[in-house]
Amino acid sequence: MTQTGRHFLAIPGPTVIPDRVLQAMNTPMVNIYEGPLIEMTHGLFPDLKRVAGTAGDMAMYIANGHGAWEGALANVISPGDEVLVLESGRFAVGWGVMAAQMGAVVHTLDAPPRAGVDPVAVEARLRADTDHAIKAILVVQVDTATGVWNDIEAIRGAIDAAGHPALYMVDCIACLGCVPFKMDAWGVDVMVAACQKGLMTPPGVGFNFMGARAMARRHEQGCASGYWDWLPRTEPDIYYKLFCGTAPVQHIFGLRAALDMMAEEGMEAIFARHSRLASAVRAAVAHWGQDGPIECNILDEAARSDAVTTILTRDIDAQAMRRICEDELGVTLGLGIGMDANSTFRIGHMGHVNEPMILGTLGAVELALSRMGAPFQRGGVEAAVSSLENEGD
Repeated sequence: MTQTGRHFLAIPGPTVIPDRVLQAMNTPMVNIYEGPLIEMTHGLFPDLKRVAGTAGDMAMYIANGHGAWEGALANVISPGDEVLVLESGRFAVGWGVMAAQMGAVVHTLDAPPRAGVDPVAVEARLRADTDHAIKAILVVQVDTATGVWNDIEAIRGAIDAAGHPALYMVDCIACLGCVPFKMDAWGVDVMVAACQKGLMTPPGVGFNFMGARAMARRHEQGCASGYWDWLPRTEPDIYYKLFCGTAPVQHIFGLRAALDMMAEEGMEAIFARHSRLASAVRAAVAHWGQDGPIECNILDEAARSDAVTTILTRDIDAQAMRRICEDELGVTLGLGIGMDANSTFRIGHMGHVNEPMILGTLGAVELALSRMGAPFQRGGVEAAVSSLENEGD
């Protein structure tokens, strides 16, 4: 076991927490009924909306991403409503399972293998729903399991081309603050997110962002849940109702620091950094896989996520490689989920990461593969460096 140096967490969330955020959270408990905490909390809303690209409403929950899923469903879906899940990996399917548990009738449209959602197929499926029985469409922008990026704007175009009125609901848990998202411009009705990935804060706060059509649905049908109900959280007469009880005090301090860091870097610079680092990872994977089994899971380069890369190793034991990285080299890689964990691993390159951190991760992977005697082409780190040099031109 490596005993010196700082262990690096290269999983796709929870991500590395900046020291500045940790320091902000390391504060004594404060008054939750009056004083600076209230002003700080209300100050988070416009900043989070800017990251989401919306002027609509927003609700915060003491919850992880699954809680944010349930919050969104509870306000716009009633038992018996039909929902269309646009599958491109594990997580949209999981959201659909939750909808079914809440009484919805769930239909699934599968993406092509190792690819993103096909907007043409979405349009055809919605045109077939001539009675407009489908009330909501669920999709992820980035699936953390497969590493795919879905074209949310193009899917909106498919929905419009079909003339379908279903609510368009998007999961950005894996990528908010890592890649562009324009909720209002792209016609998204509901977006769900959480704080533990691109927002660089420990797990514990989930978000719903709601457009006018979604809020109209909530007013029309009501919400059976007192905890998940949007209205007290968007129209509170007292601060206490923003969180349906006690506020997540330390998370508010941490999130404030994270958003300040993001504002200082600038969103365009953040997106460019994530794109640059993702390209470096993909360059290394392509080099390792020359005449060997290693390759990116997603075949279409344009559909590969800038937040996480899922890598297939085929007959190379990915679990053994991960153990060497973690136990001997001080790097924790993402486990393959929703796929064969023995032949899949993931590298998270989201949030508080830079070039040395990514190059160190790639170096650890290459060293572990070498120690195993695995069949791969050495020089992936050099390929990543070349990619970064080209990105800097």
